[in-house]
Amino acid sequence: MKRRHLLATSTAAAGLATALGSTARASAAWIDTNVTLGHWPFRHLPGAGTAVLAAKLRTEGVTQAWAGHFDALLHKDLSAVNERLTAECRAVSGDLLLPIGSINPARHGWEEDLRRCAEIHRMPGIRLHPNYHGYKLDDPAFGSLLDQASARGLFVQISILMEEERTIHPLLNVPPVDSSPLLRIPRQPRIQLLNAFRTIKGPAAVELARLGVRFEIAMLEGAAGVGSLLSELPPDTLLFGSHAPLFYFESAKLKLQESALTPEPFTAATRRFFDADRTR
Repeated sequence: MKRRHLLATSTAAAGLATALGSTARASAAWIDTNVTLGHWPFRHLPGAGTAVLAAKLRTEGVTQAWAGHFDALLHKDLSAVNERLTAECRAVSGDLLLPIGSINPARHGWEEDLRRCAEIHRMPGIRLHPNYHGYKLDDPAFGSLLDQASARGLFVQISILMEEERTIHPLLNVPPVDSSPLLRIPRQPRIQLLNAFRTIKGPAAVELARLGVRFEIAMLEGAAGVGSLLSELPPDTLLFGSHAPLFYFESAKLKLQESALTPEPFTAATRRFFDADRTR
């Protein structure tokens, strides 16, 4: 290709991409089910900090983001973490950031933490990190937590992993959560798996989805991966999630664009998941 032709083609493509991006940004109404506040302890993240993250999400057209806190991974006092999370969300973002508290059923007193999330902080759901907190999904305490969360009308997010093994710090080799015990739960409460598609693929994902488990797309890889996955999974299975600021928000958005998908179906599916079986 001649240089003049190459430059003209590149300029036209860039202009089209900018126009499409502007149109999508103006019309999109995103609900992001997977963001985290605070600071990742192992490296500086561009876009970290509650005010910076909130401004970025607003710029991208996000109307609601479900937010956990990085401190929940390594801090023992999750009650204090959840209080800080709630205060940061309300002080900085108005209604944009929805606090999702963290519970560790392996520690004494988790029932009080759950009560505070539901009754004091008025959270709609909780976020679990079994691999960081040292329990498995066949632990009786986890089953008790699911029962109590369901009784309170709370959805449960389970983070399968936080960072890929290619970039994780060698002194914190935290393995992904084994999701297979979820297949043996007779009645699925409202469960969403975060950062799941690095390890959960094919028949395992299909079976979990058939049981009512939801996913999000932050760690889904492959060309047109979202469109391909939607051809295998039941409707409403996939919700939108960016894993910001650990991942770039644009990465998740481009996964929809390359499959010629708009955010509206994902937003509608998220609202149905959010509202289903709520008692409060």
